[in-house]
Amino acid sequence: MVRRVEWKEVGVESGPTFLAPAYVTSKDTELVYTSGCVGSDLLTGEIPEDLEKQVRNALDNLGRVLKASNSSFDDVLKILLFVADGSYASTVNAVYKEYFPERPARSCIVVSFPDPTLKVELECVAAVSST
Repeated sequence: MVRRVEWKEVGVESGPTFLAPAYVTSKDTELVYTSGCVGSDLLTGEIPEDLEKQVRNALDNLGRVLKASNSSFDDVLKILLFVADGSYASTVNAVYKEYFPERPARSCIVVSFPDPTLKVELECVAAVSST
């Protein structure tokens, strides 16, 4: 059983609409911890120049990992998002909202990737689906 903590529970009338402050799991919840997913095209291995395409590819790649782990986007509890530039926020957030209507908890960190073609990477913690 997983319970989402709402903003009002932490004393905030309404926090950022694209994320929840926390999730609480029970001792019976199995969790998946993913490695970082980047925006490469899995068929070609190439990384597109376009930021939105990289974000979509990274999320699609994450979706494949979740599915193989008997989980899904609906089961994600926490996202750790890395971006190469803070100015990417509006594009990343717009795509992110499409994939995560349940607003999992999220952190976003601006980093310098070893490969300068990378613009985004993400990893997550998700519950294993009970069905």
